[in-house]
Amino acid sequence: MDSLMMIEREQMRVDLPDFKVGDTISVHVRIKEGDKERVQVFKGAVIRKRKGATGASFTVRKVSYGVGVERIFPTNSPLIDKIEIITQGRVRRSRLYYLRKRHGKAARIKVKSFR
Repeated sequence: MDSLMMIEREQMRVDLPDFKVGDTISVHVRIKEGDKERVQVFKGAVIRKRKGATGASFTVRKVSYGVGVERIFPTNSPLIDKIEIITQGRVRRSRLYYLRKRHGKAARIKVKSFR
């Protein structure tokens, strides 16, 4: 079992910031189109985080042209260029699936205030 844990530790990324559910982040993802490669930014609220060693993932939700778009990113993916935390949210749940039913101002997340 120790050798398996050592292999998983080598595959894990340590350069990503520590973000939580409710935070608004922008994920810079490398996309390959043909022989060209570019970086696409996906900005939205984190509605879910799955823990684990190499199987960890997080779900980001945004509203684009009135349509809700959710994207699941593996945390240790080499396609993620960088993650920037825009705002830190104050939520009391670990899964924010209720945001799917809300629109406009009702879908806002409170911003964490630092005192």
